[in-house]
Amino acid sequence: MINAQGQLSADTGAQESYSISELSREFEVTTRTIRFYEDEGLLRPDRVGRQRVYSPGDRVRLKLILRGKRLGFSLSEIGDIIQMYDSTPGESGQLTYFIDRIQQRRHALQQQHDDIEVTLRELNQIEKQCRQQLQRLD
Repeated sequence: MINAQGQLSADTGAQESYSISELSREFEVTTRTIRFYEDEGLLRPDRVGRQRVYSPGDRVRLKLILRGKRLGFSLSEIGDIIQMYDSTPGESGQLTYFIDRIQQRRHALQQQHDDIEVTLRELNQIEKQCRQQLQRLD
């Protein structure tokens, strides 16, 4: 498992630092999105003058943030996960916490899936009834 500092990951990139525009292009997000994650405390780039300078660890954090968002985790949950990896990577408590979040997310998605299935059945039934009434009118 990768940690937010870039440890245990062969995919931290070859560069020592990244600009906001480089990360924006690489991950296909706006610079505003990256600044938002910074404002939320999820990214902590260094600054050289007024320019943000992102480390390989920041790059990995951004990758984790985007993956977490894609999986439906809240920014708060993503922040908790990143904070755990920043403090002491690989502890069993961290993994247990992450497994719990995964199970909760899976359960929520399954519930949404079930709700969608019910709604689709209802829509199909209503459509069928409407078509039958339409045929009777012809």
